[in-house]
Amino acid sequence: MTGGLLASGAIAALFAAAIPAQGAGSSFDDPPPDKIVINVATVNGSGCPAGTAAVAVSGDNTAFTVTYSDYLAQVGGNSDPTAFRKNCQLNLKVHVPAGFTYAIASADYRGFASLQRGASAIQRASYYFQGSSSTAFRTHTYNGPLNDNWQATDITDWAQLVYAPCGVQRNFNINTELRVNAGTSTGTSFMAMDSTDGDINTVYHLAWQRCPAK
Repeated sequence: MTGGLLASGAIAALFAAAIPAQGAGSSFDDPPPDKIVINVATVNGSGCPAGTAAVAVSGDNTAFTVTYSDYLAQVGGNSDPTAFRKNCQLNLKVHVPAGFTYAIASADYRGFASLQRGASAIQRASYYFQGSSSTAFRTHTYNGPLNDNWQATDITDWAQLVYAPCGVQRNFNINTELRVNAGTSTGTSFMAMDSTDGDINTVYHLAWQRCPAK
């Protein structure tokens, strides 16, 4: 899939909740005034078949949203035996204004889960820059009975932010996963990342820092 920008009212509403790029007592600069451009280099995984993922960047450069349309893990009943786990690996080309670098400060995941009593599910994500040995993992667990919307937020402490290398183009990788375990349950259980308009939205909030002067 080639990268593209996707705009909608739902995405605009999510952008409004973006955290400030400058934290209290930190040395971080405000977001650069120029645009950032994010393109999807590659997208692979059972949770994001070709043509089902797109990226949009907020107008103030403090966040970007990945939107999916076919990301659901399911177990039990007539479910396919391989449907209990779905994942998506996004490889993003991020073009930032000259003199700046960025890090992922937090990520918001939203969806709906229908878990029978005895069933459980996890939502997991990892983040890393191409060529970097630093990988951040975050996992959230849900237990049945559950039939409701869910939301998870991954937050990185300011002191632990990993910034993209200055002056070097390094693609950013995001690997997400949904996994449903039937456990002692009967019937069908599922977990999806979706929103009220039927799309799947994940918002990634950015922190900015100036690169050292050459």
